[in-house]
Amino acid sequence: MRIALIVFILFPIIEMMLLIEVGSQIGTLTTIALVFLTAILGVNLIRKQGAQTMMRAQEKIRQGALPANEMLEGLMLGLAGVCLLVPGFVSDTIGALLLLPMFRKSIAAIFLVKFISSRVNMHAAWNKNGSAFDQGGDTFEGEYRNEDKDMLDKK
Repeated sequence: MRIALIVFILFPIIEMMLLIEVGSQIGTLTTIALVFLTAILGVNLIRKQGAQTMMRAQEKIRQGALPANEMLEGLMLGLAGVCLLVPGFVSDTIGALLLLPMFRKSIAAIFLVKFISSRVNMHAAWNKNGSAFDQGGDTFEGEYRNEDKDMLDKK
């Protein structure tokens, strides 16, 4: 939680410092125009790539497969859109990186591997602490006969 607070405080400060520095080098109006240009370009790229991702997800659904990778890519495209719409060059850089398909796919693969490994570890820990799948317990063998049915037949 501390890291999120530090990022929440430092990120706008870094953005403002960079905007001021770039503005002093190339001019205020040019800097503002550049910020608007990245936002417009980013929205158009996200719209195009989002449609492609949606079509791939629909194709996987038609094949009966889970479109997990496409769902993660869609989330990252949404994050890229937010980053590109927020004024600033650091957020624009993050948004531009998330627009690169190879970068986005590698991040999605990392998240999927971490998610699956955490689920496997959780399942292993659950079994280790005792569960229905525990092999170390007592085993009882026997036969089952429904006695209630016999009582009904006799009445």
